[in-house]
Amino acid sequence: MTNNSIKTISKNKKAYHDYFVLESLEAGVELKGTEVKSIRKGNINLKDSWCLIVQGELFANGVHISAYEQGNIFNSDPLRTKKLLMHKKEINRLFGQVKMQGYSLIPLSVYFKGSKVKMQVGLCKGKKLYDKREDMARRSAKRDMERALKENQRY
Repeated sequence: MTNNSIKTISKNKKAYHDYFVLESLEAGVELKGTEVKSIRKGNINLKDSWCLIVQGELFANGVHISAYEQGNIFNSDPLRTKKLLMHKKEINRLFGQVKMQGYSLIPLSVYFKGSKVKMQVGLCKGKKLYDKREDMARRSAKRDMERALKENQRY
């Protein structure tokens, strides 16, 4: 396994449904040993997670990492707040955009980059209901077109 190989563990599909992703950034995640072992098994859920900036530090809330079966007393709370590791300049820039423009910071995916656990954090703007309907209609139309092309290729 090379040092720069990327293995995606989990994606937050709900984030792409509920938000417009304006920008995405990579952040390291501060984890405990049993949490890393649980992530290696794929026991992580990003569905209702969000990020928060507190006193110049970035934290991920609502990230559910299931308890590791062989971890016994060393297991930590599955929903504990995880600290994200990012440069101070990037955090301050994100803080300005979140406060001034009302954007949200949402975890988009968790992956291994080499042996390190990384989280892709998106600077997002919430979608309105009509935006969600428009996206669903666009996807449906695309699916129908692909289906029709596949039908025509058979004959």
